[in-house]
Amino acid sequence: MTAKRLLLHATMVFGLLLAAYLLYRVFRGYSLNDITKSITAIPLPRLAASAGFAAASYICLTGFDWLGLRYAGKPLSYPKAALASFTALAIGHNLGVAALSSGAVRYRFYARWGLSAEEVARNILFCGVTVGLGLIALASVALLLNPQDAAAVVHLNGNELFWLGIACGAVPVAYMGLSMILKAPLRIWKWHFKMPGPRLALAQIIVGTLNFICVAACLHQLVAAGSDVSFVKTATAFVLANIAILVTHVPGGLGVLEATVQHVMPNSASIGALIAFRTIYFLIPLVMGIALLIVSEIIFRRGKESKKDASEPRLDERGVQAHLS
Repeated sequence: MTAKRLLLHATMVFGLLLAAYLLYRVFRGYSLNDITKSITAIPLPRLAASAGFAAASYICLTGFDWLGLRYAGKPLSYPKAALASFTALAIGHNLGVAALSSGAVRYRFYARWGLSAEEVARNILFCGVTVGLGLIALASVALLLNPQDAAAVVHLNGNELFWLGIACGAVPVAYMGLSMILKAPLRIWKWHFKMPGPRLALAQIIVGTLNFICVAACLHQLVAAGSDVSFVKTATAFVLANIAILVTHVPGGLGVLEATVQHVMPNSASIGALIAFRTIYFLIPLVMGIALLIVSEIIFRRGKESKKDASEPRLDERGVQAHLS
């Protein structure tokens, strides 16, 4: 086993152990009856609104791939991009190590439609940058509008958080500027890639930020069902939770998201709201994504077998080979 693979396995084991510990910390103070009451206390309209924002987020995510395929020079129709994107991310969000899990599913779809490994890699890179831009943009808003909650987690004073928020806000601006002036491939260490054009870069920033706004709104609908909590406070908790997930590499952010949100909003984030959010945004899409992957595999295999049968020669009664037209 190579050192790289060993490190990957060690990281995954550490992530699973950390997830188990954090889930224990989150749930240890609740009985099954407490959890059931907390979930059923969420009004149906709130659940429906949360599901609507979750759907809007996944629509934004399909936009990542649709744009990324244009960046890769292999534009596909939106239905194809949406199928590959939703299936890959619905599974990848829960398994973690998105570049490997969702990347493998993306490759499975796009290779069928004529994309090379390099073109799929370009699309994955584009989508990853879009995620980063969206998270950084929302982090800038959260740090500037709600520094007190961020200070409780990162232990920085108000002045330091202000400049950190400005720095975060400068990243999308700088990215947009580079897209306008940088024509040659950009080299970072041993990697090099070409910047997207200004229109594509602007679309990245908009759809990336809108995605995280929708996810934060999905969570906000649930936590606001039992307390008077602002959207900005919820968005701050969500941003900090995502940063913690990136640092810990816990699959699906299991336990990390719940623990961070509860830490930032101890009097607002009920256990029922956290479970409902995990179910709506992660588990339901996971079931749908697995189902879509299985169905697509069946359809693809049948189509491949039909083409194979149609291309095979057959013999007439005289033994003369006749090909199907």
